[in-house]
Amino acid sequence: MKVAAAAALMGGALSVFAQKVKAPSGGKKISKELIGIFFEDISHSADGGLYAELIQNGSFEYSPAERDGWGPGSFWRMMRHGHSTGYIEPRMDNALNGNNPHYMRIVAERVGHFSDYNGWTGVGIQNTGFDGIAVKACAKYDFSVFMRTPNGSAMPVRIVLVGERNKVLAEAELKTHGLGWKKYWTVLTVSEDCPNAQLAVLALANGELDVDMVSLMPQDTYKGHGLRKDLAETIAALEPKFVRFPGGCVVHGGGDGFWNTYRWKNTIGPKEERVAQKNTWGYHQSMGLGYFEYFQFCEDMGAEPIPILPVGVSCQGAGGSWGLKEQAQWAVPMSEMDEWVDEALDLIEWANGDATTEWGKKRAEAGHPEPFNMKYLGLGNEEKITPEFEERFKYIYNKIREKHPEIIIVGTAGPGSHKGNPDYDTGWRIAEDIDLAILDEHYYEQREYFFDNQHNYDNYSRKRNTKVYVGEYAAKDKKMIDALAEALYLLGIERNGDVVVMTSYAPLLAKKGQTNWNPDLIYFDNTRVYPTCSYYVQQMFGTTAGDYYYGDVAKFEGADKFQGASCVLNTEKGELYIKVVNAAAEAKQANINLSRFKNIPAKATMTTISGAPDTENNYEVQPVAPIDKEISIAKKMKVTAEPYSCSVIRIKL
Repeated sequence: MKVAAAAALMGGALSVFAQKVKAPSGGKKISKELIGIFFEDISHSADGGLYAELIQNGSFEYSPAERDGWGPGSFWRMMRHGHSTGYIEPRMDNALNGNNPHYMRIVAERVGHFSDYNGWTGVGIQNTGFDGIAVKACAKYDFSVFMRTPNGSAMPVRIVLVGERNKVLAEAELKTHGLGWKKYWTVLTVSEDCPNAQLAVLALANGELDVDMVSLMPQDTYKGHGLRKDLAETIAALEPKFVRFPGGCVVHGGGDGFWNTYRWKNTIGPKEERVAQKNTWGYHQSMGLGYFEYFQFCEDMGAEPIPILPVGVSCQGAGGSWGLKEQAQWAVPMSEMDEWVDEALDLIEWANGDATTEWGKKRAEAGHPEPFNMKYLGLGNEEKITPEFEERFKYIYNKIREKHPEIIIVGTAGPGSHKGNPDYDTGWRIAEDIDLAILDEHYYEQREYFFDNQHNYDNYSRKRNTKVYVGEYAAKDKKMIDALAEALYLLGIERNGDVVVMTSYAPLLAKKGQTNWNPDLIYFDNTRVYPTCSYYVQQMFGTTAGDYYYGDVAKFEGADKFQGASCVLNTEKGELYIKVVNAAAEAKQANINLSRFKNIPAKATMTTISGAPDTENNYEVQPVAPIDKEISIAKKMKVTAEPYSCSVIRIKL
């Protein structure tokens, strides 16, 4: 492995000149990127979730191929006010563009007078949003829409945010002009809070009105970049060092087959030109949250982007064959593999090329003239490691390494990354054959696995160049005891931070009432965010990342598998972090020896989460949250770890 790549894997700070404090002897250099996040659009994480768009099916592209009963009119209702008459009609002729072929025609045969019970008139459509549209008093929302009238005549159009009992929360009037599609926009300022508003688009004169790409976005988004602010802030509070995206099974189409593979080029550029598709978890991906937004989110959080690309092989569960003896993995013919190579090479140019390159120019035109400076690229996700996979993976890998040796490639160890698993063993054999930089291991297990395997990486060879990324893992429940099992396992990860360079809990997000998978790190509905116990463990470890590990600083008296401690130094911040975890029913004492460190202060902050083992944060109650207190510090001291608790002591040197 080249020195530059090795430096990047260990956090990129090998020079002592970058250190604010010098690491004393006895420590082990470890990765500073141990805690990151894995984002997959599962459980409505994107549309209706992190992506702040409030209109569902605003492009009228929903389809029965995505879900039985869906179509262009899904989540829209026809409205006829004031004794008006007319109808609506989904159409495809003379569409906005070929990538967005459906639109809605509103035919107002006769617009009545203001004589109905609410004083309204007009013919149009009304959107129910994602389980309602949550709006806030005095907040401003950007509305936009593409419209035209087939005969070119002017048409007054009323835009209304509607609350309970048809109460008007905000409204504006637009007027179309001209034959061709044009984009119209206005700002709606809401009069009062409403958790379940709807949005109406009403033609106010007789005639025909074509409508497409209806959008309602809050002006107050994370960093002004179109992501739901409270969700994005909750994610950013983890201080993730990297973000893996867009999946997961989404990458290679999951059970739907290879036709549904995620293609990054379809997710950039103007949103009305992006190619929407079925999400492998059974709903719609508008691609409003696409590669540009993913990279921008990483930049806003100071996290490294790790995009994952398919390698010409489908998920082995295609066609619903999960668990069957003969699984339906499908492979692209080798004669067509250069298309998938180009997909990777073009992504590198898009992310890192200057504005004079073909793909760098597209990034610049989207509003980011400077390169994103992508360092990592993932190839494949949990595919069964068949001969077909190996041939295609090596083909893409070698082509990328030939042209871009500076890019650190992340490979896959297949589904179920445990010794003795044929995919795991073959994945590691391939990694060693090609001197792969990082191999991605995945496992979801009961809490007992994490209690019993805290030394999982102690015996991994230090001679091989390939490092480990634990890209997907979680205990299979979300109680306090599960979070503590994960915390103890992460202590083992820190201890082996010279072998394991990255980890990410999965899945990250799940929407109430739309959940495909449990447990998840963060749950949410339209108005609130619900962090789990595991979230606070991830936050503790993410906010206390360091570059040196000391194994003899913190130790429990009479420890068993339910207690653990670690000591990590962050030389750049000049901070020392001591973690103590106790998953037993009795308080335990840990001995702390700070003698090797200079300039130890008299006081430090200790942050603790604790709770009964079956305690769970949920939609009704959130009993588990971090509590800070100031404690006294001595060179040698004892720290009491309360029952069922995880604590971190932050010491500023």
